[in-house]
Amino acid sequence: MAIDAFALILAMLALGMVFQRLGVFGADAAEVLNKVVLYVCLPAAILLHAPQLELAWSVLAVVAVPWLLLAATVLLVGLASKAFGFSRAQHAVLLLTVALGNTSFLGYPLIQALLGEQALPYAVIYDQFGSFIILSTFGLYVLARYGGDREPTVREMALRIVKFPPLLTLVFALTLMPAEPPSWIAGGLQRLADALLPLVVLAIGLTIRLRMPREELRPLAVGLGLKLVLMPLLALALAWPLGLSGIAAQATVLEAAMPPMITAAALAISHRLAPQLAAAMVGYGILLSLVSLPLWSRGLMALLG
Repeated sequence: MAIDAFALILAMLALGMVFQRLGVFGADAAEVLNKVVLYVCLPAAILLHAPQLELAWSVLAVVAVPWLLLAATVLLVGLASKAFGFSRAQHAVLLLTVALGNTSFLGYPLIQALLGEQALPYAVIYDQFGSFIILSTFGLYVLARYGGDREPTVREMALRIVKFPPLLTLVFALTLMPAEPPSWIAGGLQRLADALLPLVVLAIGLTIRLRMPREELRPLAVGLGLKLVLMPLLALALAWPLGLSGIAAQATVLEAAMPPMITAAALAISHRLAPQLAAAMVGYGILLSLVSLPLWSRGLMALLG
């Protein structure tokens, strides 16, 4: 299953880059595809798998990890920026792209491919109560502080959170959705959820940028080193004291190892914060993660399986 998923990722990524080069689709094609995923495929995956989640201590422990990693990110990016003299914009981009991983669009299908369906509910919890809320609070704060906008109010951040379709779906799935819906409903949800991976990667291929100025190579290397290596190492170190083990620990560490979030980079670009660095963090991060994630998966199976 994992080999099939990664073969599909490579094929759709290459196809998207070819379409981008040839100008086959319009400029907003990737945005449209992402909205289809956000409003259709992702909620279907949540409805299908979240009701199977048992609300236990392991759930709270999974939620704690991305917030603890956020604190580590602020500290480590701050130290790196001072040590290497990164610009204010570069510092902001690293805060966003190291703290926020692609834990839903790539995370859900890859967790399912690498660990099986039983791991997907933990990925949903990590993403919705970790990554998404961090994006809606800390992310907005970084954009406001470094991008020149006014700081968002608590009410604005709260509205952004409660209006997010996957979060609303998660609440419904945990409270009202039966764990075993009728077969015709489960079958329809499965087909919609299966479309998540190819659509997401095609959208990434349509927008990925790999060229960048020489002066941004160092922040790129630092950012990817933190995101793809150090963050999952810290997540692994946190697993034992938080009481995480087995499939919950593996899913949590793999979510921490996901490449930078596309949405975070897109927001940085829209606020003119080192746009080439932001795009490169996503582009190179995805390509490198095709190697790093299987390595993490095999290591975790040996340590925690």
